[in-house]
Amino acid sequence: MTDTLEKLVETADGAAASAAPKRLFIKTYGCQMNVYDSERMADVLRPLGYATTDAPEGADFVILNTCHIRERAAEKVYSELGKLKQMRERKVARGDGGMTIAVAGCVAQAEGEEIMKRQPAVDLVVGPQAYHQLPELLTRTARARGERIGADFAPHEKFDALPAARGGDGPTAFLTVQEGCDKFCTFCVVPYTRGAEWSRPVAAVLAEARALADRGVREVTLLGQNVNAYDGEGPDGKPYTLARLAYALAEIPGLDRIRYTTSHANDMSDDLIAAHADLDALMPYLHLPVQAGSDRVLRLMNRKHGRQKYIDLIARIRAARPDMAIAGDFIVGFPGETDRDFEDTLDLVRQVTYAGAFSFVYSPRPGTPAATMAGQVEEAVALERLHRLQALLFEQQTVFNAAQAGKTLKVLFEKKGRYDGQAIGRSPYLQAVHVDSADHLLGQIVPVEIVSGAQNSLNGRLVDQGTI
Repeated sequence: MTDTLEKLVETADGAAASAAPKRLFIKTYGCQMNVYDSERMADVLRPLGYATTDAPEGADFVILNTCHIRERAAEKVYSELGKLKQMRERKVARGDGGMTIAVAGCVAQAEGEEIMKRQPAVDLVVGPQAYHQLPELLTRTARARGERIGADFAPHEKFDALPAARGGDGPTAFLTVQEGCDKFCTFCVVPYTRGAEWSRPVAAVLAEARALADRGVREVTLLGQNVNAYDGEGPDGKPYTLARLAYALAEIPGLDRIRYTTSHANDMSDDLIAAHADLDALMPYLHLPVQAGSDRVLRLMNRKHGRQKYIDLIARIRAARPDMAIAGDFIVGFPGETDRDFEDTLDLVRQVTYAGAFSFVYSPRPGTPAATMAGQVEEAVALERLHRLQALLFEQQTVFNAAQAGKTLKVLFEKKGRYDGQAIGRSPYLQAVHVDSADHLLGQIVPVEIVSGAQNSLNGRLVDQGTI
């Protein structure tokens, strides 16, 4: 397979030199790992002459990189496919060539055959562990439409086949270190769409991180479905924990900030908590989902931990790193959830206090145990609970942001703002920070005095512009 891909790339390199770039549009749904996968798909296709574009109109190749976590996310894909079909018909009618349409990601893995039946305009479907085969698949599309690959899980083959060089720019980057999940929460499709837990070797992760640092990346976010379950093979043949990997990453010159997401409470090990106390590079912002505050609901969800274990864990983390801010995930309206169960969730939120959170009404996913559980909660009841929960979470987030006023935080400037001279960066707590007269500092980490904080962002000013 590798030899075939190399020949395809060699042939494409010669063709690309004499032809105008082909236009590639990738629309990404869902999690940060999908963002990473989309970037790597662009890397795989770049040697074939594809240059990314910001809109599907006029594109030669369109990829929808999908998410299967929520029902509405999957339905949006079919709506988008209908629009792309019409777009391709208009493109062909005006003599502007065709448009190859692909569906990638978790919906592709779970519903490949259904996608082909429901929307015949789709040319190819590729699962999240097989997008490295896109160049070969493209060469066959003209001869045989409707191919589906990627039903098997082989993440090591994918990463071995990906180009060493990565495209893109900017001072932050995602870096996948772990894929898959062995937890089997009853509401979740990830074990069925991403496979079992698997960790990349330490050497491969460090090599990619060094390449990113050489490109000017100052902050990496390590990605995994259960990233703190990382156990990649180290140079000595023995597994590294995520903590040990973080120590190794912190030694890379130019790489000043390390984040990771998403974590599971059962994998929050002692050495990882200690690393947060030891490593300045590990940012004091931890995304640690709990999903519910009721022990009964947590058992129904198969989370394998109770509310008190989670609360005690947060206390230990904050004891090690007093400035730690916590983010979480919550599902309301899970089958069987009562008013008392929901009150337990509100109580947990009040005890923990969150700097940010994602919260959703439970969405049944076909094939998961929860989809057929008794006690499905009425939508109106679930929505009322969601609004109450979000009001509390938004209040906590606003209070946390407002409390930053008067503090000096180190901000990594990422992009220009809306106004002349303005730049937008990220605080250690992942808040967006807007600063005037700072657009010359993109890619730098600079002390900023926070003037005010709102629900979603902070405003600040440079501490001493004359010395920067």
